[in-house]
Amino acid sequence: MNPTRGEGLQTLERFLPRAGTSYAQGRNFVPGVVSGLSPYLRHRLITEAEVVAAVLQQHSPNEAEKFIQEICWRTYWKGWLELRPQVWLEYLHDLQTLRAGMKSEPAMHHLVQKAENGMTGIGCLDAWVSELRQTGYLHNHVRMWFASIWVHTLRLPWQLGADFFMRYLLDGDPASNTLSWRWVCGLQTQGKVYLATAENIERFTDGCHAPHGLLAREAPPIKGPVTLHPPLPLARPDHHIQGEKTALLVTEEDLLPEDWDIPPRDITTIFLVNTADAYPGIGELPVAWKQKSLEGTAERLAAEFQCPVLSLEGGIESIASRLHGLLRDHGAQSLSIMSPPVGPTHGVIVPMLSELAGERFHLRRLRRSWDQAFWPHATHGFFKLKERIPSVLKQLSSITSSMSDR
Repeated sequence: MNPTRGEGLQTLERFLPRAGTSYAQGRNFVPGVVSGLSPYLRHRLITEAEVVAAVLQQHSPNEAEKFIQEICWRTYWKGWLELRPQVWLEYLHDLQTLRAGMKSEPAMHHLVQKAENGMTGIGCLDAWVSELRQTGYLHNHVRMWFASIWVHTLRLPWQLGADFFMRYLLDGDPASNTLSWRWVCGLQTQGKVYLATAENIERFTDGCHAPHGLLAREAPPIKGPVTLHPPLPLARPDHHIQGEKTALLVTEEDLLPEDWDIPPRDITTIFLVNTADAYPGIGELPVAWKQKSLEGTAERLAAEFQCPVLSLEGGIESIASRLHGLLRDHGAQSLSIMSPPVGPTHGVIVPMLSELAGERFHLRRLRRSWDQAFWPHATHGFFKLKERIPSVLKQLSSITSSMSDR
């Protein structure tokens, strides 16, 4: 799997014929019908908008409904967490507390180590651990089964399981991963848990795995206080001002600045920042994926924009201090960034941007039209957003048409 935009587009092209009824009928089977697009979408080497547009060129809205909904689930999770950033901070705090606590609980530490190394004796789980470590990927249905066994059978804290996924998945996403694990254990939708069964696993793996007698038959509610977080107002994005000379700051959260609606003539230089180590303990495969995707992006942007493309190395404080001089040297009046959503990159980039505030240039925090249109509908459950999908897609289509007419 090559982490470039070109490979992402080829993966999309290969999948398109199966994005309709084939996907709807086969998506829950393992290996089943999968797109292979998630790592590219995760880092926006390709975008949700272009994927949906391509799918609708080959399939009717009715045929492609299930696939489009899956694309929008990702958007829903992102929007839900963006409106409730405290949930991510609570996860990080709980994770730190659990890690510290395991030092005084050797039995818990031993069980977690057995689970992470595929030595539980539950054949399907151990096989999935090996697959995850070797490939950086797990089928979505497998992720649900895995999380259920981790929480309800092994009785391990969900935060440690979510952390395991974040450290090894190529498409590890703070919102989708954290909130899906919360959903499995009944925290995301209060009182509703997901319990994997041997019968379900046997059916959808075509008999490859049949863990009869090994899995929990009931899922008691997670103990402890549950904090309900009402959605916060969505911050208003900035927009590029035509004619303003700007530098772009690109992170792994959005590697497609060609699509940021900024004319090439206004771009003085492009800075790429690698934030892979913002999440502690991340595995070799995801680190390599992020590094190679940034390298490929740098080459692509240098050819596309014909301007300096610089990879900034070192700590965030060092990068922030260097940016002052670099912006001046390249004649930039502003610094434009696609605002990173809640997660590790956000946690290191936002403080850096705060250090840059007040200098002799403007800071433009951008947001994609796709996110701006969908995220306000992530205030409650997914089905509220689901009802809006046709109208939002129509709205986005009109925006795209007006932009192309400029």
